[in-house]
Amino acid sequence: MSRQKQQRPNWIWTFLFIMLVLALAYVLYSQQAQPEPLAEGSGFEVHFIDVGQADSALVICDGHYMLIDGGNAEDSDLVYAYLEQHGAKHLDCMVASHAHEDHIGGLSGALNYATVDTALCPVTEYNTNVFKNMVYYLGEQGKSLTVPEPGDKFSLGSAEIEILGPVKEYDGTNDTSIVLRIDYGETSFLFTGDMEKGAEADLIDSGANLKADVLKAGHHGSDTSSSYQFIREVMPDYVVISVGQDNSYGHPSNEVLSRYRDAGAEVYRTDMQGHVIAASDGRTVTFRTEKEAATSTNPTGNSALQTYVGNAGTMKFHLPDCASAQGIREDKRVVFLSRLQATLQGYEPCGRCKP
Repeated sequence: MSRQKQQRPNWIWTFLFIMLVLALAYVLYSQQAQPEPLAEGSGFEVHFIDVGQADSALVICDGHYMLIDGGNAEDSDLVYAYLEQHGAKHLDCMVASHAHEDHIGGLSGALNYATVDTALCPVTEYNTNVFKNMVYYLGEQGKSLTVPEPGDKFSLGSAEIEILGPVKEYDGTNDTSIVLRIDYGETSFLFTGDMEKGAEADLIDSGANLKADVLKAGHHGSDTSSSYQFIREVMPDYVVISVGQDNSYGHPSNEVLSRYRDAGAEVYRTDMQGHVIAASDGRTVTFRTEKEAATSTNPTGNSALQTYVGNAGTMKFHLPDCASAQGIREDKRVVFLSRLQATLQGYEPCGRCKP
C-alpha cells in the first residue's frame, strides 16, 4: 500500500507567506530609512550667535550658508561681522522666523553684507520699521519674502531642510514662527522660533517628525514654550538657549531648565558661554563655545562659572580660593573666564593650587 504525502495545514503556508512579506517590507524600509552617504570632505556646523536677548544662527554646510534670524537692530554690526568672518558672502536662504524685532532687527545688517537667494518669513507685511527695513534691503537685491508651507523641502549642501510649521493660522506673532528641521547624515536639528505651547501641541497633532539631536529652545527658554509633551516628542540630546545675561524676563525659566534636566538633555546657553557652535560629522554632534564655560542643567539655573584669577605681576593664574590669589593687589588682579583664556595671554598655572 502506498503512503500518501502528508500535506501541511493551510495556516502554516499563510503564516510563512506573511513572514516573508514582513521580511521584505523590513528590508525595503531599512534601505529607505538609511540617509544618503555623505560626500568625502563634507562638513556641517550651526553657529548660535550670541546676540543677547535675541536669536540668530548661521548654518554652514559644504560651503553653503543659511541664516536663521538676525537678533535686534542693534546687532546688525555683529551679524555683519560674523558673516564676514566666516566668509558667508552669499546666503542660499535667509529665514526670518517671525516678525518680532529680536529675530529680524539685525537682518538688515546681514543684507548689507551678503546676497540672498531665498528669504522666508511667515508674513509679507508687518507694521514696524525693522520689518520695513528688511523688506527694503531685500528689494535692493531684487528679492522679496516667501511664505513657506509645511512640507516644503530644500537642500543646503548635503543637509536637508524641511518646513514643519506653523500648521495653523495664529493671531499671536510668536505662534506664527517658522519651524524647520535640518537633517545632516544621521543627525538632526530643530528650530522653533518663539512658538508657544498651544502651537507646539498643534505641531505634535500634525504628525510632524520632531525627534532631533539638537533643539534650539523656543522663546529663549521661556515657560510659555517647551512643554513636557513637546520635549518628550523631540527628546533632544542637546538644547541651545539663545538668551541675554541678567535679562528682565527671567529667561530661561527654572521650570524649563528642570524639564530639560529630566529629559537628560545637555544645555548650552549664549548668556553663559557666548557663541555656541554645534558641529556634525553625520553621525555625532560635538560642541565648542566662545567662553568654554560649563553650564549646568540644574533647575535653579544659578550655577557659577569656573573662573581663574591672574596676577599681572607674576604672570601666574590661580583658582579663586587659592591663598596666593587672595593676596593679589587690585591693580594686578585679572579675572579669566577659562583656563585657555589665561594660557593664551601668557599666564602660567600656580604650582600650589594647580588650576
